[in-house]
Amino acid sequence: MIRAVIVINDQGKPRLVKFYDYQPVEKQQEIIRNIYSVLCSRAENVSNFVQDSTFGPDTRLAYKTFATLYFIVIFDDSENELAILDLMQVFVETLDKCFSNVCELDIVFNFNKVHTILDEIILGGQVVEMSSSEVVKAVDEISWLEKNPNSTARVPKSISGWQGR
Repeated sequence: MIRAVIVINDQGKPRLVKFYDYQPVEKQQEIIRNIYSVLCSRAENVSNFVQDSTFGPDTRLAYKTFATLYFIVIFDDSENELAILDLMQVFVETLDKCFSNVCELDIVFNFNKVHTILDEIILGGQVVEMSSSEVVKAVDEISWLEKNPNSTARVPKSISGWQGR
């Protein structure tokens, strides 16, 4: 199970924080500080995986650096490390498609859309979609429905049919 997805910049400021296990805010801040201190002290030529006892003895941390951002996933032994790296790649590719050359400011000023993208990929700590094109399509439909709240043109007939009853 995925325990958390965190995006922090190279100065330690969190830009996206999503915990799938309940953690008090103070504990979340402590976790982010600890992760940042570990990542800053690591050399660039070492593995992208860190054994992390923050959530227990069976948890690990995978990270990737894109420009000035660290994309971090905390997960347990039930997840494959390489699949987690692929998941991070899909997340970044999807952000790149949605924002055309995503940057830190896109994540800061469009946090609702970023959370929607993440929710389309991971739900309750489980990966539900690994196709960036499917995620982009779902996010576009959600955005369209937000802009046109009274329209049911894109709602499947099986769902819109119940309103007439």
